[in-house]
Amino acid sequence: MVRTDDQDDSIAAAMADLVGSFVRPSGVEEILCSVTARAVELLQEIDFADVLLIDEQQHRSMAATAGFITELDDIQLQFQEGPCLAAAVDDATVICTDLTSESRWPRFANAATEAGIKSMMSFQLYTYPTRSLGGRGGRGALNLFSRNSYDFSSDDRTIGAMLAAHAAVALISADRQTQFESALASRDLIGQAKGMIMERFKVDANQAFDLLAKLSQDGNTPLRVVAQQIVDSL
Repeated sequence: MVRTDDQDDSIAAAMADLVGSFVRPSGVEEILCSVTARAVELLQEIDFADVLLIDEQQHRSMAATAGFITELDDIQLQFQEGPCLAAAVDDATVICTDLTSESRWPRFANAATEAGIKSMMSFQLYTYPTRSLGGRGGRGALNLFSRNSYDFSSDDRTIGAMLAAHAAVALISADRQTQFESALASRDLIGQAKGMIMERFKVDANQAFDLLAKLSQDGNTPLRVVAQQIVDSL
């Protein structure tokens, strides 16, 4: 399919709006919803979209444009097969042009076609160490679903990849913000524990910190945990 000037203008406007979402105060869920909504808007053959996140403890289907898409994610995790899962954990991009004849994931393909999905594109977001999503080594994919069997064009794939990049940046930013806030909270807690030790035992700040560090080392316990124990007990 050849793009028209109007389509190019729509794509440019959509990308500008997504970039603007990083400047405006927005939560990660709001940004991901914008990404999936834009995917359905910009790609003529795409009817639904979502983001699947996977880590050691859980999986999350986010920003789904229809409720049954979340159910299809659950089916992939149940069967341990499907394009979303493959993209999230293995391949950068997974394309399926006709699920009615798909042999790579037969059980998922059957469930998807029964739900009215005939073709899909999935784009790996990134593999990332994460605290905010409940574990470490989490992975994710932007998943695009079509009611029709369709041979996606290079333009379709390029737009999908650009949208996936926006989703990835949103998730990375959210994770870094969570880590930053956690670091600030730990610093404040350690400072509070130091102050209590200084007042209780009449020592200076350096001596108080040395005591905290020794308790942490001797007990093989994180400094933040030791500080919390002191705040709770003194």
